[in-house]
Amino acid sequence: MRADIAIIGAGAAGLMAAISAARTAAQKKSPLKILLLDTRPQIGAKILMSGGTRCNVTNREVSPADFQGGARHFIKHVLEAFTPEETLGFFKRIGVELLLEPSGKYFPVTHSARTVLTALVKESERRGVELKTGVRITEIKKSGDLFHLKNADGTFQATARKIILTTGGLSYPSTGSDGTGYGMAKKFGHTVLPTFPALTPLLTDDPDWKHLSGLSIETELSFFKRGKKTAECRGPLLFTHFGFSGPAALDISRHFPAAKPEENPKIFANFLPHGTPSVLPKRFMETFAKKAKAQALSNYPLEVTGIFGYKKAEVTAGGVDLKEIKVATMESKLVSGLYFAGEILDVDGRIGGFNFQWAWSTGAVAGRSAALSLL
Repeated sequence: MRADIAIIGAGAAGLMAAISAARTAAQKKSPLKILLLDTRPQIGAKILMSGGTRCNVTNREVSPADFQGGARHFIKHVLEAFTPEETLGFFKRIGVELLLEPSGKYFPVTHSARTVLTALVKESERRGVELKTGVRITEIKKSGDLFHLKNADGTFQATARKIILTTGGLSYPSTGSDGTGYGMAKKFGHTVLPTFPALTPLLTDDPDWKHLSGLSIETELSFFKRGKKTAECRGPLLFTHFGFSGPAALDISRHFPAAKPEENPKIFANFLPHGTPSVLPKRFMETFAKKAKAQALSNYPLEVTGIFGYKKAEVTAGGVDLKEIKVATMESKLVSGLYFAGEILDVDGRIGGFNFQWAWSTGAVAGRSAALSLL
């Protein structure tokens, strides 16, 4: 099979890259053969499960400060190349009306992630993108100006002039995220910075907190290492039967596995972010009074023993080093014709639609750039 552009991974970034490439070719009145490959028989599992199956497409305000990982100036440039406003326009044009919630999050008016996935797939089909599912590419080699792709047993083989890696990371492995793309990147000489789970629940062995399972309160969490505060997150904290979840816990979680034991990582909770104790539920206050003794509600050392891990992580931190990527095109600085987009890169956003915006922006830039390089 021959293609002009082969995209490995049909998640959010891959679908956007395919559509962007096809649209760019159509605008230039020079059609390209675009092949989109995915390991799973059914694509878009992460899209369907995101935002409580509602799919938080983007946010009203997105800035580099909402992301961790690579250089802020790189993130800024990419977000400006395909903005949240352009994301809203894109989805409107493909038939997805979005609703802005008070939190700043945008969801489809149908409150169904299926609406988003269906529209993306239909648009890619309309643009002539060829989707092949159940194909797990295990090897990519470059010879001259062509990339040669094949699966493990050689039953599928293809050549392409350009490759876009949108294989995702390691989060939610049940959806097919197995880190394959990192190995491909390394074989091409790319640096893959250490990966770890982000936006994942926190664990505790404390039975009192577990007893509050199901209770949610507005909390400000602060992360300390070597006695110095390095991060702060505020939002609802949900007590669970295994520990803590909710936006505050998920946002702070990426800092815990990144710290070394000798750095003495700790998370402190301010249960009074508004300064008013009367808003706290009676059930919480009874538990806190039992266990806190002299500890203050505004500076409580939370008994966190670890994180839930990739099984429930919404995104992977770490990944392909941005220093080896051209910011204007998402093309590799090391291998001509190789592009990257999405979670495979060393960028992870906080909860609230930011990781999807990164997928849309990088996918749009990579797809457009790959197409233009052939036209």
